[in-house]
Amino acid sequence: MLHAPPVTAPPTSDKRWKIVETVMRRNDFEPEALIESLHSVQQSFGYLDEPSMRWVAGALHVPLSKVYAVATFYHFFSLKPQGRHTCVVCLGTACYIKGGRELLDEVERHYHVQEGKTTEDGELSVMVARCIGACGLAPTTVLDGQVLGRKTSPQLLAAIDEKLQRKVTS
Repeated sequence: MLHAPPVTAPPTSDKRWKIVETVMRRNDFEPEALIESLHSVQQSFGYLDEPSMRWVAGALHVPLSKVYAVATFYHFFSLKPQGRHTCVVCLGTACYIKGGRELLDEVERHYHVQEGKTTEDGELSVMVARCIGACGLAPTTVLDGQVLGRKTSPQLLAAIDEKLQRKVTS
């Protein structure tokens, strides 16, 4: 059954909303496309804010409470802007046993940032995951989307430092 496209316009005139709308259209604006639609918003804008969640709820004809429940249940989703770079430390059982907690502690200490927070300069967000599915590489981290396995604290800090010093060139 085809659903009608959203009656209201996206929250802003930002062209990235066309990407999100394309994802929803490809799924016929079905409520079952909620997670994929939220992934599209997160990938396009870096986080989910209230206007974006309201628009997705309206477009997919699902209650805002359900959108919010999904957005807060899954650790992948963020309700606030992230830093320019992200470091996710896995604390699943294998990673924890093989030193994941120590990696997190060292990153927090070295960059003066707590889990779930972003450095004051907005450069680095530090998060944890309960499992990223790479147990054979434990302890694992994900730095700007790249899985890093079997890293020691000094190796991880060096990889983060390299990212932070790299300037974006257009």
